[in-house]
Amino acid sequence: MAYCDLMDEHASAIDTAAAIRAKEVSPLEVLDACLARVDARNPELNAVIWRNDEESRARARALGERIAAGTDDLPPFAGVPVPIKDLVPVAGQPNTNGSWGTADGPMEVTELAPQAYIDAGFILCGRTNTPEFGSISVTENLRFGTTRNPWDPAHTPGGSSGGAGAAVASGMFPAAYASDGGGSIRIPASCCGLVGHKPSRGRVPDLYPHWAGLSTEGVVTRTVADTAAILDALSRPDRMAWWSPPAKERPFAEEVGVDPGRLRVAVNTVSAMGVEVAAEPLAAVEHAVALLESLGHDVVRLAADLFDPANLGDFLNLMNSGMSGYPGLDPERIEPHNRAALDAGHALDSLAYAHSLGALQLQSRDIMARFDDEFDLLLTPTMAIEPPPVGLLDQVHAQPDFPPMEIISMAAFTAIFNITGQPAVSLPLHVAPSGLPVGVQLVAGPWQDARLVRVAAQLEASAPWADRYPFVD
Repeated sequence: MAYCDLMDEHASAIDTAAAIRAKEVSPLEVLDACLARVDARNPELNAVIWRNDEESRARARALGERIAAGTDDLPPFAGVPVPIKDLVPVAGQPNTNGSWGTADGPMEVTELAPQAYIDAGFILCGRTNTPEFGSISVTENLRFGTTRNPWDPAHTPGGSSGGAGAAVASGMFPAAYASDGGGSIRIPASCCGLVGHKPSRGRVPDLYPHWAGLSTEGVVTRTVADTAAILDALSRPDRMAWWSPPAKERPFAEEVGVDPGRLRVAVNTVSAMGVEVAAEPLAAVEHAVALLESLGHDVVRLAADLFDPANLGDFLNLMNSGMSGYPGLDPERIEPHNRAALDAGHALDSLAYAHSLGALQLQSRDIMARFDDEFDLLLTPTMAIEPPPVGLLDQVHAQPDFPPMEIISMAAFTAIFNITGQPAVSLPLHVAPSGLPVGVQLVAGPWQDARLVRVAAQLEASAPWADRYPFVD
């Protein structure tokens, strides 16, 4: 790959790492190119809200010296720049959670997922915007403001990993750290035309289960190959965790291109919460159905959603209780909807919390039993609507106890699989006449991340999307 090709903003993380390893370009040159694009595009998009240019350049320079000296001992993504979402601690960096109610001093510990990025050779450079505490599906907060969609800055990139999605879709970085507690990887992937894989619960270890295990860490990228290879770096066994998934048969990167076999794919476009699915998300699903059938898979239609909305309150109990887990939180300085959630969490007694946890585990069993018994994969819209216009935060604050319908519509098909812990991925198979991306969601059975990677790669090969990107200059 030529030098000028590598500096192309759409080079993959895998190709960037390979070119660095081959000495076609230095880590510092790659980093400077990324930071130059942040300089050019972030003022409009507001994806990156904190930078550590001096530190990241020092790391890139030191790595370049090692490579020039002839070292062969390089991790897989040595020198690839990546930003970190402002919901996860990294030692020496602030972690504000997008809030005025948290301290902004440097953290003393690094969570396991960003440490895995470091160990894989990524250069951590900056932090991306998120809604306060990641609690809504648009990336808007009072502390850092509104993040905008590179495809149309009048629209949201989704949330809560919206800063990450906007940074990758706009070409600032080849990949970005993301996390998902109710759709927060998959929703921005859908809004921004990216691949967003929510790993199985426990596949990516944490120091402790965030939101009682509803949330997990991952990445947003442009390609299935990048997603799979980065998942390999993140999914290290953790013998000290409360739960751990079965060991993978082989690296997820090696699943790309593997024939998944003939699968039974169930299709659901009906929301148990009564959310109406708009025309373009329906069109995206039908496009995916046609592709899957052309690839030899058997498609069946479901008449009803898998989720029982009677358990919605149990899900909210776990989320609200998680609001109390932020050290040094000043309740008087957080946003109204999160103050309402914090108050609801404090009002919840331990017996009610235990009941909610048990009720969700029982419903999860009913849902997961249908996988393999009735079908192998589930296909749904990622979101029930196209990416809505920015500015929803005012409505969220005006009615803090109940989010606007747009917020609900964005997560109606995603949050259920945070409850079950199943792997799920959003793929950018469709573009609406508006020019905005519209993703579809594929869900696999328990621990079947490998199957999801195989089918996602098969669809990517059948209907490539990597050459679609927004014009942002």
